Order: sequence, then C-alpha cells, then structure tokens
Amino acid sequence: MNSIRALCLEMPMTERAEIQMELPKSRLSFLETLRVGSSGLRTRRLRSALSALGITIGIAALISVLGLSASGSADLIKELDALGTNLLTIEAGQGFGAGPVSLPDDAPAMIRRISPVYEVATVSKVPGGVYRNDLIADGRTRGITIVASGLNLINAQQGSLKAGVFLSQVTSQFPAVVLGAVAAERLGIRDLSIGHQLWLGERWFTVIGILNPLLLAADLDRAAIIGYGAAEKFLDHDVDADVIYVRAFPEHILDVRSVMAATVNPESPEEVQVSRASDVLEARVAATSTFTNLFVGLGAVALLVGGIGIANVMVIAVIERRNEIGLRRALGATRFHIATQFLSESLLLSGIGGVAGILMGILVTAIYAISQDWSLIIPGLAVVGGMVSSVLIGGVAGFYPALRAANMSPTEALRTG
Repeated sequence: MNSIRALCLEMPMTERAEIQMELPKSRLSFLETLRVGSSGLRTRRLRSALSALGITIGIAALISVLGLSASGSADLIKELDALGTNLLTIEAGQGFGAGPVSLPDDAPAMIRRISPVYEVATVSKVPGGVYRNDLIADGRTRGITIVASGLNLINAQQGSLKAGVFLSQVTSQFPAVVLGAVAAERLGIRDLSIGHQLWLGERWFTVIGILNPLLLAADLDRAAIIGYGAAEKFLDHDVDADVIYVRAFPEHILDVRSVMAATVNPESPEEVQVSRASDVLEARVAATSTFTNLFVGLGAVALLVGGIGIANVMVIAVIERRNEIGLRRALGATRFHIATQFLSESLLLSGIGGVAGILMGILVTAIYAISQDWSLIIPGLAVVGGMVSSVLIGGVAGFYPALRAANMSPTEALRTG
C-alpha cells in the first residue's frame, strides 16, 4: 500500500488525481463493525464472561429488587383493597386531668347516628389469663388476653373462621370462647375435632371457633374472645367498651374521621384517639419502598464495579492487541474504524451482561413470588432502565480504551507489538 502511494506521488497531478479517484475508500458497515468487535470476545471467552458478570449481577439485583418490591406491594394492596380502607378504630386517648380516661357509655349509640357509618362493633378488655388447664402457674399467659365483644365483630373486621363458629345470641351467654389465630397457635389448638376447654379467669370455657388472621386488628389475633353476657355472668366484668371498630362508606371515611372524636366525647374530644387501621399497612408499603431504594443503590454500586471491570479489561485488550491495531491502520483502517471496533466490543460486552442480568432478575423474582403466592409483576421501566444503563455503562467504560486505540501510531504499534 505504501509503495503504491509513493508511485502516485511521482506521477503528474492529472494522472495522480485519476488514480486516487480509482483507489477504493476504506469502509466498514454496521454488521462488519459488530463482527470485528465481537472477535475479541470470541477469542477471550473466559475473560469476557468474567467481565460481563459484574454487569449481570448489578442488573439482576436491580430487576429482582424492583420486581419483588412491586409484587409484594401489589399483594399487600390487594389485601388492603379486599379488607377496605374504611375501618376506624376508636380508643380512649391521653387525658389532661388526673385518673384514667375511658370512652363514654353512650359512645356506640352516638357513633351509629352518623349517617355514613354502617357497622359499629365494640370490644371490652377483660382482666385475667388464658391457660390450657388450671394447673399452670399464674402469669404464664403467653401474651394472650381476654376480650369481650359484640356479635358483629367479625363483620366489622371482615374476618373469617378457620374452624368452628363465631359467637351467637346463645353462645355469648355461656362459657364459650373464640380464639384468634395467634392465640390458637400458642395454645396448640389447630382444629376443633376434639372439644377443647381453656381455663379463663378461674372458669372453664369451651373453644367453639378459631379465627383466620385479621390484618387490620393484630391485637385480636392474640386474644380469646367471649361474649358480653358471659363476661358479666362468669367473670364479673363490667362491659364498658374499650375499643370501638367503625365501618363507614369509603367515600365519606375522611369526613367521618374528622367528626368522630367530637361525636364520641363532645365535652373532651382531645381524650379520644381515632385511627385508621389501614394506615398500618400503608406504612408497611412505605417502609418497603425505603428498603427498595436502599437495595437499588446497592445494585447501582454493583453496576459501577462492573463498569470499572469492563474498562480495565478493554484497556488491557488495547495493550495486548497493539500489533493488530498497527496492521489494520497500515492497511487503511481509519482512527474512527479502530475506535468503533473497541467501542462496539465494550458495548457488546455490557449488552450481553445486561441481557443475562435481566433474565436472571426475572427468574429470581418469579421463583420467590411463586413461593410466596404473590402475583408476578416485573416493572417494564426496570427492564428498560436496566438495559439502557448497561449500554450506557458499556459506552462510558469503552470510551477511553477506544480513544487510546484510535490515537495509537501505526508504526509505533507495529514496532512495539
């Protein structure tokens, strides 16, 4: 090639122009660029795989974290929608005067006068322990409490029974008890095929039902529930309401909440605490989002480490392939062609890692979501963002090595190679 150019310089200007017009121009199509760029990956497969592994781990972490967060939040929101966000819990708050604060006796009746309210259930806390038999020492209650409730408690909570029946007009007057899910587990009662009796407040009570977990009332999961009549007759307990559960139409729930304290206790509304049970689940969603952001940050760090690894490998590749670069430049390849070759190699490396990471992240999310009986949700933005970020990292990581290879002198590259 150099001898041809020397002969051309000795010719007249007109003949030299004709020959220069006939000389083929150096061109490199897109497919040829990919083929040349992938040649380095094919010849150094182990190094390429290890380099792409950092990108794969980072993208897989991002996809799996975002996918699991979306799947878990969707399942939680689904449960929340099924239970409703229209449940209010009313309790006695902190008073400014001396002595304990309690809800007024007529509070349930006053609440029923609010037109958007359609369900009111009351609960009264009963002193005493819950034991498997009368031989267990006092105080070893395993955190199980006794509560007396109205007959519509399960309707207000939109709960369900795992076994047996709930209290009725008849059973609420007799020593019968319904156990919350946690209480039944701690007492070792899993079914009602055998009649179980418990020692409650110095009396024997028969278990007639076991509740499924109540997501909006965790306190009731750890309770033994009896009727108001039984609490008065057998445990000598005053049945004043300690907690009131209120269901209102969802479109009016905020208005009902705003007037609830003044309705329950017009003289001292500040002594009434009104909360919405679904706020706890919404707080769980917010907490999950916080942890998601943390893990996304860790995934971004993994991507950064992967990008540094690719940059390091590409710099080494430029040094090792100096003779190839010099030979291609001597045969007519331009600086742009050399830069494109190494930049495409870096982009292919990061792109392969990105695709593998996306597939791995989806697989991890699917396995965990299925094991937890969640709906599988993979955010499309996470997939697109993962692929775009991997390509960007590959471009940034390969820019300096490509620039260094393009600026390498052909003669110097051939001499040192």
